[in-house]
Order: sequence, then C-alpha cells, then structure tokens
Amino acid sequence: MTALLTLAAAPTLVQAQSCDGPLPPPGPDGRVAGHFPYADAPPGELLPAPPGFALGKPCYVRREMLADLERLLAAARGDPAVMGQLRGLSCHRAAMRQGHVFCRERDDSAAERALSVAPPGHSEHATGYAIDFAVRPSPNCPDAEACMAATPAARWLFANGPRFGFEMSFPAGNQQRVKWEPWHWRWVGTSASAPWAAQARAIFAKARAQFPANPRVRDPFKVTVASQPPIPAPPPVPVKQKGRRR
Repeated sequence: MTALLTLAAAPTLVQAQSCDGPLPPPGPDGRVAGHFPYADAPPGELLPAPPGFALGKPCYVRREMLADLERLLAAARGDPAVMGQLRGLSCHRAAMRQGHVFCRERDDSAAERALSVAPPGHSEHATGYAIDFAVRPSPNCPDAEACMAATPAARWLFANGPRFGFEMSFPAGNQQRVKWEPWHWRWVGTSASAPWAAQARAIFAKARAQFPANPRVRDPFKVTVASQPPIPAPPPVPVKQKGRRR
C-alpha cells in the first residue's frame, strides 16, 4: 500500500511550456510558477459527473469522489437558502487541454498567466479530483471572484463543502502566489480513513502541507480514554487539639 501511494503521489513530469517557450525550471519543492506538478488521471478511473451538472464541455471526475459530489449537490438542492444551483464549469483537464487553456490569453506574459492558470503538467484538474464550480442561474455578473463568492450558493459551499470532502485550494491571500479562486475545489475525502481518500491526500500532500486550503477538510478530533484515572481522595481535615486546662 505504501508503494502504491508513493507512485500515486509521484506524477510523471511534463515539461512546462508556455506560448513564449519553456517556463522557469522547477523550484526546490517542485513548483513551476507557483504550481505543483500533477499527472493526468488514468482515463479508466474517470466517470461522467451527475447529469445536468456540467456547463458546456462534458465533466469527468474520479470515480472515488463521485458519491461525495452527488451527496453535496443533493444537499445543496435541498437547502432553500442556496438560491441557485451549483454547476460544474470545469472538471478533469488533461495536460494537452491545459496547454490550450494556458495559452488562450496571448496578450499576457507566461508569468502573468500563471497567476490564474496552471501551466500544463501542473494543474490540479489533471488529477480528476478538482472542480471549478459555478452558480446558475447567473447572478447577473461575470464568473469572477467577488461576484461568485457573494452568492448564497457559494456561501453555502464555503460552509458545507468540507462536510463532503471538498476544500478550496486557493483561498484569498494564499502564499502560493496563485490568484484567489473561490470556485476551485479539490476532493480529499471526509477523513483520512474514507475510501480512496489516502490516495487523493497523497497526491495533494505537498500543497496541503505548505499552503493549507481555506476552508479545509479537518479530520474529526477524537479523544480516547484507555482507562478511568483514579479519583483522588480529599485531603484529611486536621483536627484541632484542645489544650488541657491547668
């Protein structure tokens, strides 16, 4: 099992390219332009997201996270405070497609693009565990940070996402030097012992250790008492000795 998780956490590196040529070499922690390396999920481990979830292109996710995603969407639909639907704007993206996304805005330099879009081979979307959520119907503003974060559906996601094993990868003010993305969430399981959560957590281990998500999934705190400690006996009450009358 340890060897399996090690292989899962060690992606096959893809030479990070931009439309302007090669990006800077990886730093000591493996990051390129702020982004950790991630391998493509094996196609056989991807399944379509629940019907009606995807916006535009088909949405494929890891089979392990599908049940938690379905539970999250059902809970959101059942809460009248959500006032909208959580939909999938982007799910799994292979490295080749990520390259097209990275090079879409040709007016910006590679370093500027990397603030908001990971270079190919360095996107959490490649793992199949990441989703960009959107709110529909649209709140009459573009899918931008402050606009999306202010919607009741997004506020519900911030409060409830971790209950279903999802955490926001790039919170506001993160030290990873990646733009705040309130729509970008990764699945790591509801607890370390949840089915397949160990594999997802191994893949995101460096990112979670160095740049914690907010909100993030926290393992339940358990207190185990092996035996009842003895109850201390109260100290004896001193008896005042009366002096003998002479």
